[in-house]
Amino acid sequence: MAKTVLKVNNNGSLKVQGDFEIVDKEGNVYDLGGRDQVSLCRCGLSKTKPFCDGAHRNHFEHEAIAFDLPPKK
Repeated sequence: MAKTVLKVNNNGSLKVQGDFEIVDKEGNVYDLGGRDQVSLCRCGLSKTKPFCDGAHRNHFEHEAIAFDLPPKK
């Protein structure tokens, strides 16, 4: 099984690559048409949520820098 990678893009989407499936809150699986890579919306502007349609351009800013989460309580 291929490792799943989520890449947080600067000023944009979450890129998901690898072996994964995406489900809604009821557990229904999105038909990804065999894709092994998709981009998910982080800005809330996409008309194709949860998928990114590029609507964030010039409207969303976030510099993605990895940091350690505090210990789980």
